[in-house]
Amino acid sequence: MNAPVKYTTWTDALKVYWQPKVLALLGLGFSAGMPYLLVFSTLSAWLTKYGVSRTLIGYFSWIGITYSIKFLWAPVIERLRLGFLDRALGHRRSWMLVAQLGIALGLLAMSQCHPEEDLTQIALCALFVAFCSATQDITVDAFRIEIASEKTQGALAASYILGYRLAILVSGAGALYIAVWSSWETAYAIMACFMLVGILTVLWVKEPRTDESALLNMTKLLEKRLERIELFLVNKPWAKVFMHSRRQRHALAWFLVAVVGPIAEFFIRNRWHGAIILLFIGLYRLSDLVMGVMANPFYIDMGYSLLEIANVSKVFGFSMTIAGSAIGGLLVAKYGLLRPLLLGGILVASTNLLFAVLSQFSPEAPNLSALAVVISMDNISGGIANVAFIAYLSGLVSRSYTASQYALFSSLMTLPGKFIAGYSGAVVDAHGYFVFFLYAAALGLPAILLVMYILWHRIRGQRHI
Repeated sequence: MNAPVKYTTWTDALKVYWQPKVLALLGLGFSAGMPYLLVFSTLSAWLTKYGVSRTLIGYFSWIGITYSIKFLWAPVIERLRLGFLDRALGHRRSWMLVAQLGIALGLLAMSQCHPEEDLTQIALCALFVAFCSATQDITVDAFRIEIASEKTQGALAASYILGYRLAILVSGAGALYIAVWSSWETAYAIMACFMLVGILTVLWVKEPRTDESALLNMTKLLEKRLERIELFLVNKPWAKVFMHSRRQRHALAWFLVAVVGPIAEFFIRNRWHGAIILLFIGLYRLSDLVMGVMANPFYIDMGYSLLEIANVSKVFGFSMTIAGSAIGGLLVAKYGLLRPLLLGGILVASTNLLFAVLSQFSPEAPNLSALAVVISMDNISGGIANVAFIAYLSGLVSRSYTASQYALFSSLMTLPGKFIAGYSGAVVDAHGYFVFFLYAAALGLPAILLVMYILWHRIRGQRHI
């Protein structure tokens, strides 16, 4: 990929944000962000208000693991055509539409359930919503990459992130507001209607043109290699089972190209350092994800009303996240990737200690100012860490496997955290919030040590990791 085109004037640079493709990413980003909190922290708040145990709420967070294993079915989404819809809309648009309709139907189904009577149905519907949402993410990411030109790559990413953050605000604070004024069931029904933003965007945009010649050439090359291997294995009965026909050789070659190729290329390029990189990716957001699932239950247990939580945690917190992201971008531009990455890791772990202090306040007299201070520090820290981390992941991706490797990295960065977060409610029930936040802070230490190790290697001038 060549270097992005630089605009000669600020006016020319700003015009890129009015291009139809860039505006389309605003709608698609909104559609991608809408379901996330509705199966995560917003769902936790709903269950808390109806007396569901913190342990069970923690187990509900395992639904989020769906986002972390989306790479498992990404090759299917990449290659499978949807018949009539594919002919009418194209490959990417048809999959986006199916996923969005699935999300809307899942949210509507959740709106017909009640936690005291239909907890199992809520769990199954939330799992279906998460699966459709992860499928939408796969397709939107591919769409974004395929329509990106050198001029619009930065604008497309900025537009997508803005749309995603707006959706987080709507599905977080917006859902809490509606729950206060009406009911949780009404809130989820209205959130389902917001998926129309993504559906209308899909119907408006054009299908990107894709060039599959490189993939086909790689498949044919591997088929020829497999034919040569078969000559050596002609007398082996077990080999005939897998490579009996040309169709089987083609299927095996496709599997190697789509699934094994990105992983093999990453380790060939990074050798044993690749294992350290993957370990770091899996651990960096551990502290943040484990704390997140208990955030709304904590606010409620500390005596804050849903309206106060929406105002401070969601609306005010949204502005602090944007501020943290802006600061993170400046730090990366000034100091490179690793130092802001280290700072972000330290700050995210440290803010859990502030929550531990907040947990010692009396629920009988909730201190709104203290909550605002803690939320400010937490969201600013998260903004700095996320910007540095996304920039680091982007630098790791090979140009030959951009979509596949980024899907793997984005899945890996949440999988350990989502799994461990499932036990967060059990820790709260057994030991209380103070111990839980100390535990969440301690989970950030391995990532801090790993980024220090990576920085040490960089300073010594050894292999880039």
